[in-house]
Amino acid sequence: MKYTVMKRQQNSKKCIVCGLENDLGLKASFYELENGELVAIFKPLEEHQSYPERLHGGIAGTILDETIGRAIMVKEEDIWGVTVELNIKYRKPIPLTEELRVIGRITKNSSRLFEGTGEIFLKNGAVAVSAWGKYLKMPIDKIANFNEDDQEWQVIFSEGEPNEIDI
Repeated sequence: MKYTVMKRQQNSKKCIVCGLENDLGLKASFYELENGELVAIFKPLEEHQSYPERLHGGIAGTILDETIGRAIMVKEEDIWGVTVELNIKYRKPIPLTEELRVIGRITKNSSRLFEGTGEIFLKNGAVAVSAWGKYLKMPIDKIANFNEDDQEWQVIFSEGEPNEIDI
């Protein structure tokens, strides 16, 4: 099913997931969809493997954690999620050779905490990994010494940005 992209979220400089200047990072792009979900798109590197030609399970957990944790920003732009608990279910091996789509959504939201779920989809539409997480809501200045300019926290558009995403 195709969903309209409503907004592109920021990338940073050195984050392992979204950092555009991190040579070993995922360099994931995050898009807010019309249905309120968040989708991350990335292509793994050879350095992200565990078994030959397979994405490492820890990297799968990392992208799911980031995507679910960022999903709160769809409704609450200035809130960041700090992981309290993350449960992951591995269903299928993930090849290193294809672009991957990761979906995150909020399933429960209170004043201090939120919960969400997410999935990594293979090219054929199969769910490879699913996750559930609980996060503490915090403003960034309570988490780390974060300067948006120093971290280059900004929306970076590239050629071929999608207007719709097929899930």
